[in-house]
Amino acid sequence: MKSFFSFKDVFQPKLFHTLKHYNKERLLQDVLAGWIVGIVAIPLAIAFGIASGVGPAEGLITAIIAGFIISAFGGSKVQIGGPTGAFIVIIYGVIQQHGITGLLIATIMAGILLILMGLFKLGNVIKFVPYPVVIGFTAGIALTIFSTQMNDLFGMNLQNVPADFIQKWAYYFQNLHAINWWAFGVGVLSLAILIFLPRISKKLPGSLVAIVVMTLIVWLLRRFAGIDSIQTIGDLYTIPNGIPAPKMPTLALAEGQTLFQLIQDLFPAAFTIAILGAIESLLSAMVADGVIGDQHNSNTELIAQGVANVVVPFFGGIPATGAIARTMTNIDNGGRTPVAGIVHALILLLVLLFFGPLVGMIPMACLAGILLMVSYNMSGWRSLLWLMKNPKSDFVVMIVTFVLTVLFDLTIAIEVGLLLAVILFLRRTNEATVIRSFTNELDPSASSDVRLHGHDLEMLKIPPYTEVYEIDGPYFFGIANKFDDMSRQIGKDNQKVRIIRMRKVSFIDSTGIHNLEQLYLRLKRSGIVLVLSGVNEQVFTALDKAGLVEMIGRENVRNHINGALARAEEIVTPLK
Repeated sequence: MKSFFSFKDVFQPKLFHTLKHYNKERLLQDVLAGWIVGIVAIPLAIAFGIASGVGPAEGLITAIIAGFIISAFGGSKVQIGGPTGAFIVIIYGVIQQHGITGLLIATIMAGILLILMGLFKLGNVIKFVPYPVVIGFTAGIALTIFSTQMNDLFGMNLQNVPADFIQKWAYYFQNLHAINWWAFGVGVLSLAILIFLPRISKKLPGSLVAIVVMTLIVWLLRRFAGIDSIQTIGDLYTIPNGIPAPKMPTLALAEGQTLFQLIQDLFPAAFTIAILGAIESLLSAMVADGVIGDQHNSNTELIAQGVANVVVPFFGGIPATGAIARTMTNIDNGGRTPVAGIVHALILLLVLLFFGPLVGMIPMACLAGILLMVSYNMSGWRSLLWLMKNPKSDFVVMIVTFVLTVLFDLTIAIEVGLLLAVILFLRRTNEATVIRSFTNELDPSASSDVRLHGHDLEMLKIPPYTEVYEIDGPYFFGIANKFDDMSRQIGKDNQKVRIIRMRKVSFIDSTGIHNLEQLYLRLKRSGIVLVLSGVNEQVFTALDKAGLVEMIGRENVRNHINGALARAEEIVTPLK
């Protein structure tokens, strides 16, 4: 118990380890990588903040504070943290239902959940979320982000756009007359830069180039052509010249509502933020490990993510996690230690302190173009096509998760997707587990637990009045019921011994134990002796703790089939 809760085991920041062997050359590479990824992060942090329903400052503040904490205390050498596109849908929905204060409290709750996940060593468990579920909600988020950007892309300047996916698109089509073609042109040109610039140079950050070029064009259009209908960030938001002082989020309780009720209302959103943040950060860290040949500490990473999400709301920030695009940018430019991530946070801080007025000049349509590219990259359409060639059940899980994400809610999508995946897993396990019945002979050549004498491979004779059942696979609740049905249907009237061969039963759960107990009692009433064969140590321990070994009789629990058949012979001999 002590080792399970050992804080030292689960919290081992990579920064402290890498600094032991740090040198000047490594510092220069990390500073260069951090500077580049910081520049790349500027438009993304701003865009994610605005798309989430808060503002550019909140996006930058989140990238600065969370980026610093995740790099300084995380379990990955190269992870870059900050706001990501995956959170846009969740954040926007929470704000619509509970306001900014509700979002801040939900983020703190999510941070606490992430810390607990790390402390209880759940880092490896999170990685087992089924691939179809991940692809489904990621593609759903991508489509939702795409739909939220139509207002800014076409420069419609619509107010109170519905949050519902179908109603949103209906609202767009009802207001086609409000399209600003100048703004649309800015958005299209921004997309063109993002698409074609990598073909010219992969070193230049396309999003930054698009922002610089389009901001300059919009400034020239305003200054010399008198075209001022293209909205910019400064037209809608005020950019602060620094990080605000921390303050406690105000608890806005409805009339008659208690704090506990507020926490209950916010828990589903907090749980979704925590799970999504854990999945995204650990997947990003796993991808990074494959590139740099390292191994991250999942539990440390979760704790750092949790601390970041607890701290950020006190400065007005939004949920943060590891960002795979920025992490890969860091790696591609030579970043190999957490110092690069810290430098990235400092670059963003300098932008907030000294370049706020320039940030305010960025056109909204340009940010919309950047987010359209983000949604395209998130969509994973190649993975969607690949899943179509796989088992139909996996494709169904993916489609259901995708549709629920788009039309309903990401929380519901993840819950239903995981439930479907579990049901399908149980079904496949149930189908894979084979139950056989033997009444006359056993083939020793197919039995790994048969004790052979020399090279004698003669068939093993089953004593009279004896049946042998073999369970090939785990003995959990689904299989237990299947076996129970089969054992009720098959049997001889004069049967005196029933052997259950369990050599391939890797584990047994409480339902399986209960099933065996009921089988024993039913056979005992019929005058039939139950004998277990090939019980491994783990299964035997579970049966012994439940008192089933004493109930059946230790002489009737044998570790190989020869002993079980010999025991059956002893029982039936007086009957011959």
